[in-house]
Amino acid sequence: MLHEYREEITALKIQNNHFARIFDKHNQLDDKITAIEEDREHLEHKELEKLKKEKLKLKDEAYAMILKYKKS
Repeated sequence: MLHEYREEITALKIQNNHFARIFDKHNQLDDKITAIEEDREHLEHKELEKLKKEKLKLKDEAYAMILKYKKS
């Protein structure tokens, strides 16, 4: 997620517990979605869409925090 901000992500994960939780949850969801899409796990389509929306929401929140961090 957001590989171009690797340095900022590393710093934020150390400095901000909320960011670290968001980042970790995003990665967990990404792994789960990948497993479902590769048929290693099964989930109803509606539930998969909910996971994707939650993942996107977390990414948006993390991105906003990264931009705020860069400005400071």
